[in-house]
Amino acid sequence: MSAALPRRASLFTKQELALLLITMVWGTTFVIVHLAMRHSGPLFFVGVRFLIAGLLSLALFRPRLRFLTGRELLAGGAIGLSIFLGYGLQSFGLRSITSSSSAFLTGLYVPMVPLLQWLVLRRPPRLLTWGGIALAFAGLSCIAGPAAWHVGLGPGETATLIGAAAIAAEILLIGGFAGEVDSTRVTLIQLFTASLVSFAAMPLVGEPVPGFSWVWLLAALGLGLASALIQLTMNWAQKSVSPARAAIIYAGEPVWGGIAGRLAGDVLSPLAVLGAGLIVAGIVVSELRPRRPPQA
Repeated sequence: MSAALPRRASLFTKQELALLLITMVWGTTFVIVHLAMRHSGPLFFVGVRFLIAGLLSLALFRPRLRFLTGRELLAGGAIGLSIFLGYGLQSFGLRSITSSSSAFLTGLYVPMVPLLQWLVLRRPPRLLTWGGIALAFAGLSCIAGPAAWHVGLGPGETATLIGAAAIAAEILLIGGFAGEVDSTRVTLIQLFTASLVSFAAMPLVGEPVPGFSWVWLLAALGLGLASALIQLTMNWAQKSVSPARAAIIYAGEPVWGGIAGRLAGDVLSPLAVLGAGLIVAGIVVSELRPRRPPQA
């Protein structure tokens, strides 16, 4: 008599589905950020956005801060710093390079994550995960467009590459600390860290405080709520989702951004549509599990 092997009820676990949902939210924020940048500098807006996210999270989880540990303080500070570097360096790079080149270079975090996971965490990704990574990166390259493939290595490109490494580090840090810290307390620390460092960097790069505008304020309120939701979900879900699989799911962000842009009136090129299809295929391929023969 053979014992039945346990099967997954669906292709994705609930944690992976949660990451898919927040990636949808993440992608649709692009249109809002693009509008807010007409009324605010990037560092100020990032600082306000994450400050609001931190205050919202504090209102919900303040009692839990009584049990904050040094390990959680370290984790939140490191993740918050990587969030700031990812956003800040990408914004700096966009001052001198095109958005398509920025998208292409930023997308390098997708293959960076499994390589660093292998080297740092000693967790080699599965063969199908590598296939998903290849498809997702090919899709990101298509979305960026052919012009993005001809990049130099000036200050803008260098800053964007370091920013991509910071995004990869954020995903790895979340995965590395997830099993040993409380996700809500770490989220609080990382949100406030990203906000404070963004404000502190403004005088260093000469970014002035913008005049008051309901546009950047309402955008920051909405994205603050979205950021709190996104970071809380990432810290919770990556307790059981590997950094490499999470990176492939996050690569779907420009797909949802493109859909939101299309609804706002943008036109998607055939190459961008192909890229979106490749990213979706990469997400699905990375989740496939080869069937094992039944055991007696």
